[in-house]
Amino acid sequence: MAKKVAVLLDNEFEDIEFTSPKEAIENAGHEVVVIGKNANEEVTGKHGEKVTVDVGIADAKAEDYDALLLPGGFAPDLLRGDSEGRFGAFAKYYTTNDVPVFAICHGPQILIDTDDLEGRTMTAVLNIRKDLSNAGAHVVDESVVVDKNIVTSRTPDDLDDFNHEIAKQLEA
Repeated sequence: MAKKVAVLLDNEFEDIEFTSPKEAIENAGHEVVVIGKNANEEVTGKHGEKVTVDVGIADAKAEDYDALLLPGGFAPDLLRGDSEGRFGAFAKYYTTNDVPVFAICHGPQILIDTDDLEGRTMTAVLNIRKDLSNAGAHVVDESVVVDKNIVTSRTPDDLDDFNHEIAKQLEA
């Protein structure tokens, strides 16, 4: 059965951390929906990839999606700067309801705002590991980590393992 995967995206996302998982998700027969600050707004990755936002966060309902993808780059930090905390609140639906979350590189930063990381085992790019640890997560240095519904990876070097795990989780 085809599933819908929400992606939280803003400018300065890491291009390959969006395009590679998106391709893997679509190749497995699932749909990717980009959620950003405003519908129909174009966001640009660090290396020039342009993506049009499908749904603005004000109109997005987390329960409409079967999984959540959080690419890295500087975008997660920009999304966390939302004065209303809407992106963290959106992600919290997934952490509290055991709905799959796929976060790579800086992507797990958004999960910090859920206040649901206590005791979870995760990985991420080196720069945010201390932040995850301060949020209560047990942080390890592995290419991909699965802790119940949360799948995390470190960097683009881990995309093969990350994408494989995404496909596996969406099969379930």
